[in-house]
Amino acid sequence: MDGDWLAQQFEDNRGHLRAVAFRMLGSAAEADNAVQEAWLRFSGADTSRVGNLSGWLTTVVARVCLDMLRRRDAPRCAAGVSNEPSAGTDPEHQRV
Repeated sequence: MDGDWLAQQFEDNRGHLRAVAFRMLGSAAEADNAVQEAWLRFSGADTSRVGNLSGWLTTVVARVCLDMLRRRDAPRCAAGVSNEPSAGTDPEHQRV
């Protein structure tokens, strides 16, 4: 497909993609990063057999956002931080 045509298709969907990313990430800067990442994936992908380009782009942005959210939570999980109360702060485990 023609590069100019693909770029125009992406630009036509940019507002929608940014809105999806913002709703998922809650940050305009992160939403812009997600849309930029989607462009990099889009520009390198073979989209010749994609029937619904808008839907495909929305899926790509959603997946990029999910990856970003997982990375955002990864340090907490890796450090052993848990939502469970520790034995020292849980009233059930405190000694009387």
